[in-house]
Amino acid sequence: MTENQHESTAPWTEVTAPDSQPSSDSTLDASPSEVSALDAMLDAAHPIKMAMADLAARFAMPADTTTFDSEAWAAAAEAGILGLLVDPEYGGQGRSIVEALLAFEGLGLGTGAHGTVFALASQVFAMQRALADAGSAAQLERWLPSLVDGSAIGAFAMTEPGAGSDTAGITTLATPTGDDSWTLSGTKTWVTLAPQCDVLIVFATTDPTKGRWAQTAFLIESDRNGVEVGPAIPKSGLAGCPFAEVHLHDVAVTIDDVLGKVGAGGSVFSNAVDAERAFLYAAQLGAMERTLDLTISRARTRHQSGQQIGKYQAVSHRIAEMKLRHESARLLVYKAAALHESGRSITMAGALAKLAASEAAVQSAIDAISVHGAEGYTLELGLESDLRNAIGGLAYSGTSDIQRNIVAGLLSVDRPRRR
Repeated sequence: MTENQHESTAPWTEVTAPDSQPSSDSTLDASPSEVSALDAMLDAAHPIKMAMADLAARFAMPADTTTFDSEAWAAAAEAGILGLLVDPEYGGQGRSIVEALLAFEGLGLGTGAHGTVFALASQVFAMQRALADAGSAAQLERWLPSLVDGSAIGAFAMTEPGAGSDTAGITTLATPTGDDSWTLSGTKTWVTLAPQCDVLIVFATTDPTKGRWAQTAFLIESDRNGVEVGPAIPKSGLAGCPFAEVHLHDVAVTIDDVLGKVGAGGSVFSNAVDAERAFLYAAQLGAMERTLDLTISRARTRHQSGQQIGKYQAVSHRIAEMKLRHESARLLVYKAAALHESGRSITMAGALAKLAASEAAVQSAIDAISVHGAEGYTLELGLESDLRNAIGGLAYSGTSDIQRNIVAGLLSVDRPRRR
């Protein structure tokens, strides 16, 4: 990334609201309420999305960097990405969920560096949202401005070696040491950005016999005595977004470190994850669109037996299925956004959106490789990287089986029929 790229202004100054005339200074005229989920669903080339795609393409983030891309992170902060959902009082953009989804959809469209984009999305939709929703005035003032300007990075630590989606099974223990004070002991794993983080949201239980009803969220610095962050865990995809274990050895905390209320950690977690399930996949929508565009181009330009391969039904139908998957997943994601903005539950919508987007991304990447033939298997084209990144989506934010369990549970399929 060159110096002049760092000088770019936030994309919000480069676009206008849909169906409006550009103002004299080309600022974003739309307020959050004016960019609806319906606007986003019906406008696949929404100005916000395309501006962010252009931004990501200009930054030219390497797709398979093996280390955290600090330059890309700084550029994202400067462009306002890290402050999308944060109140302007703390230096943020104060944008709506719909606008944030459009922004991340554009990032996924504009770059193959899905690991970096995933890291940004995790920060915006999970860590920052949990802090903004449950943090005290002192916690917000201490951390939100630094998270927005990129000088600090946060991590969300719930998963444990023996407790993934089973949040009631966490064993990290908060042992009382006096009035409103505890020590934390336990191990968290698959913590996104742990090797880079400055602050952690850590979930622990004050009483193992009470399960989720005794869970409490704590906000602690990563350099606090007793916090040990392990090395990055080698993985197949999402390069540039390190995951690691975090070991807690009698970490001293007080009531001032509690995020929300004592015993309300389950609520902090569920509120964050319900939204994360759907919204984290906006970038994946953009990546699927980019893959689809590459595959259409291939069908038009590659000739076999004297004709374009797109004329063969086996190829054209495969591409039609890719479009169907992408469009279906996109509608589900923005449906979840519409429900969220209306204050309604998104548990079902989020599970369906996550399930559809994650599984569609994998199959569409396989189809794209098939259409490209041997070239699709090469590192240079990047489709194999898209596949490895997409496979990760089958696990994070809850596996596909967990999403199906959520949907089935909400449909009450295990209950007797009412007479």
